[in-house]
Amino acid sequence: MSEEQPDGAKHDSDGSRARRLRIPGFDAGTEIGLGDVIKRTTSLAGVPPCRSCSQRAAHMNRWLVFSGRR
Repeated sequence: MSEEQPDGAKHDSDGSRARRLRIPGFDAGTEIGLGDVIKRTTSLAGVPPCRSCSQRAAHMNRWLVFSGRR
């Protein structure tokens, strides 16, 4: 039996869905992963990204997603 997933659900490599954290003030249609948040923050601090940083960001994006209200 297959389980239907909500639209836009992101999945980890093992098939599990990304955890979603709803934060008031985020645009309802905008989602951003934890890895993207960390990548942007370190870039603003002047830390240049490397290959392992990009891989880590992709893994974190599959793990946790910030979103707005439903």
